[in-house]
Amino acid sequence: MRSLFGFWSALVLAVALALVAISVKSGLLQFRDADRIVSVKGLAERAVDADLALWPINFVVTGNALDVLQAELEKQQAKVRSFLLLSGFAEQDIQLSMPRIVDQHLNSYGQTLPPERYRAEVTVLVRTAEVQRVREVMQNVGELVRSGVALSQSYEFQPQFLFTRLESIKPDMISDATRDARAAADRFAEDANAVVSGIRRASQGYFSIEDVDPYTPERKRVRVVTSIDYILQ
Repeated sequence: MRSLFGFWSALVLAVALALVAISVKSGLLQFRDADRIVSVKGLAERAVDADLALWPINFVVTGNALDVLQAELEKQQAKVRSFLLLSGFAEQDIQLSMPRIVDQHLNSYGQTLPPERYRAEVTVLVRTAEVQRVREVMQNVGELVRSGVALSQSYEFQPQFLFTRLESIKPDMISDATRDARAAADRFAEDANAVVSGIRRASQGYFSIEDVDPYTPERKRVRVVTSIDYILQ
C-alpha cells in the first residue's frame, strides 16, 4: 500500500514538474517575441494654401458729445465699407462690429484730461475665401488714412490666414506617415537580419498647421507623426 502511494506521489510530482517546465518555456518564448519589436515614427508633411482670411480693420474716433461721436463713427464706417467694396469684396464678406466707447474723463484721477471726452474703437471684419485679394488690398490701406480714417494697429487686430480643409487631406497624410514608418522599420529589420511581419500597436499623432515662414502667412505646413510598433521575425 505504501509503495502504491509512493508511486502516485511520484507521478503527480512528475506531472507538476512537466507543467512548470512547459509554462516556463512558454513564458520565455513570449518574452523573446516581446523583445523582437521595433518602434518607429512616420512623418508626413504637406504645404497648402490658406482658404480663409480674417482681416480686422480697426479705427478710432473721438469726440466730446455722443451724438457727434456716433455721426463720425457712421461716416468712417461708410468710408471703410466703400473702400472694401471698390476693392472687389462682396457685401457678405464685410461685417461691422459694435463700437467700444470709453469715457476718458471718467477715471482720470487728477491727471490731465484728454481734449475729447469720448473715445470709440470700431472694427470692420473682412471674412472671405479670397485670400490673395486680402493680401493685395492690405497694401492699399493708406488710402483710408488719407481719407481721414484713424487706423489702429495692435497685435489684437492682426489678419489671420487659416486652412480649414484638413479633413480633405487627412487620409492621404496618414497613409504617407504610415508608409514612412514602414520604410524605417524595413531598414531597421534589414540591419538586424530580420523581416517585418506585422503591426503590434499603432497610434496617430495630432495634426499641426503652421505658417511656412513669417513672411507668407497664407502658406501653411500641415504635419502629422504616427507611432507604430512592428513585430520582427
